[in-house]
Amino acid sequence: MTTPYRCPSCKTNRTRFNIIQQVPQSVKLDPASGEIVQNYEQNQLEPFHLAYNGPQLKVQCAACGLVEDEMTFKKFGESTMS
Repeated sequence: MTTPYRCPSCKTNRTRFNIIQQVPQSVKLDPASGEIVQNYEQNQLEPFHLAYNGPQLKVQCAACGLVEDEMTFKKFGESTMS
């Protein structure tokens, strides 16, 4: 089931949004140059290298530009339905 969105910042936008899919890339950087030394697969991380556990999606209001987790837009859309 789909859930309506509403922007918690501008409070008027219910229709225009940019959905941003987050694709994490686990890497090890050279501390001096900042170049990527190693790419890690999700199941082959070294000790002390935590896997990404953030949201899969972010949403941007196409009216005011606010970027937040998808759940923020969903909750505001549900709580203010008329």
